[in-house]
Amino acid sequence: MDTNQNFEEVKNRFREADVDGKIQIYTTVQGLTVEQYKELLRMFPIKYLDKLEKAMG
Repeated sequence: MDTNQNFEEVKNRFREADVDGKIQIYTTVQGLTVEQYKELLRMFPIKYLDKLEKAMG
């Protein structure tokens, strides 16, 4: 499976997930580029950024 297709699957799962699911995906997915992480972060609800920061340690 190519990397772009894999990222599209991750992005779709991320989009469909609740806040806790988004945090779980963001903190455990591996092999993404900085730009791909930024793209996921743009889909993350701003009001929960503190929760994401805590989860990232």
